[in-house]
Amino acid sequence: MVPKLIIHGGAWNIPIEYEKDHLDGIREALTRVYPLLLDGASALDSVEQAVNILEANPTYDSGRGAFLNHVGGIELDAIIVDGRDINFGAVAGVKNILHPVTLARRVMERTEHCFLIGQGANEFARKEGFEILDTQDLLTERELEFYNKIKSDPNFHTKIPFDHPSDTVGAVAKDKDGNLAAATSTGGTPRKLQGRVGDSPILGAGAYADNVLGAASTTGWGEGIMRAMLAFRVVDRLKDKGKEASVEEALSFMKNRIDGLAGIIGITPGGEYFYGYNTPKMAFGYMDTRKVFLHIK
Repeated sequence: MVPKLIIHGGAWNIPIEYEKDHLDGIREALTRVYPLLLDGASALDSVEQAVNILEANPTYDSGRGAFLNHVGGIELDAIIVDGRDINFGAVAGVKNILHPVTLARRVMERTEHCFLIGQGANEFARKEGFEILDTQDLLTERELEFYNKIKSDPNFHTKIPFDHPSDTVGAVAKDKDGNLAAATSTGGTPRKLQGRVGDSPILGAGAYADNVLGAASTTGWGEGIMRAMLAFRVVDRLKDKGKEASVEEALSFMKNRIDGLAGIIGITPGGEYFYGYNTPKMAFGYMDTRKVFLHIK
């Protein structure tokens, strides 16, 4: 089977001056990881590595460059899903590590559990030998300036498409053996309440993967995505409705029933890419026989 890889770098109102950075980061992840897929890397390894590259890139709201919460801290959420058996690992409210998606995979593979949060997740990271960073190592000047701008603004609301990048990252892959995997990683919404968990680490909301149904990763307004269970809502309908109708109906449901804003990327069991969004923009890209396709509008 021809491997497939699709990656997103957030869906929101991405300012023009940040568009190139978003696409360059996605291009880097695609061109570094897709050759590994061609050489036989697993879908699970590929989505983890692609998301790692974006977590280390300060352009995105994930790992380095994440938004600050209402007390000026950084809390990270992530999920990784294996389409072979719909097993997953997830973490939420993690602090002081660069790659929460890798920690999520460790949860899946080295514990009896699927989901760890907060202090427990951080203790597990220490036991697993993760480098524990200072908050300053994850903080960027851009996000600090934005936080200082909005921290006392009574009119700021995270649902409204504010004029600043809001860039959860995610990847979906299909490997030579036909296995699917998905991963999503985020710093959440700006000025979120301490302890807030969004859609990204929630199975069926932020990501889903099933070799039989398909795989997807989402981005956008997390509270709405959770209420719609967007990732599962789309992949569960692919077989009966096809990719275009499944995405269109799910985003229409979000807008009309929940007044929600979101984007989604994915791969069908047959290896077809699908994507869609009802936000002003979504940054994403995919590869096909070594050619890179990038989109942001």
